[in-house]
Amino acid sequence: MSIKERAKELQYKVPAVYIAMRKKETPILAKILAGFVVIYTLSPVDLIPDFIPILGLVDDIIILPILISFVIKLIPDNIWEECQIEAKNLWLNGKPKKWYYAVPFVVCWLVIIYFIVRIFI
Repeated sequence: MSIKERAKELQYKVPAVYIAMRKKETPILAKILAGFVVIYTLSPVDLIPDFIPILGLVDDIIILPILISFVIKLIPDNIWEECQIEAKNLWLNGKPKKWYYAVPFVVCWLVIIYFIVRIFI
């Protein structure tokens, strides 16, 4: 599987994991691991920083799909299928319908950038 195919796959799997985390039918252990995956995916902090050439993308290409596969194994098949359908519907017309979910992460990035600028200026 090429890197482009993996990235395209993650485009649907991460939102599906988030949707599964919010469903009450999802087992508690799956919800906890799904929460970790979603936070890790959207967090500006990685195990290997992205600015390190080649190695910086390893966590996005290898670690994240492994974590997602663990979550998928913990979610019942019928719930996972529903979540995948909902996730694909989020990307209708090429953009997510619920863009406002990104607001907390944008605010987090802005706060981090603010503190970095304050440190160096």
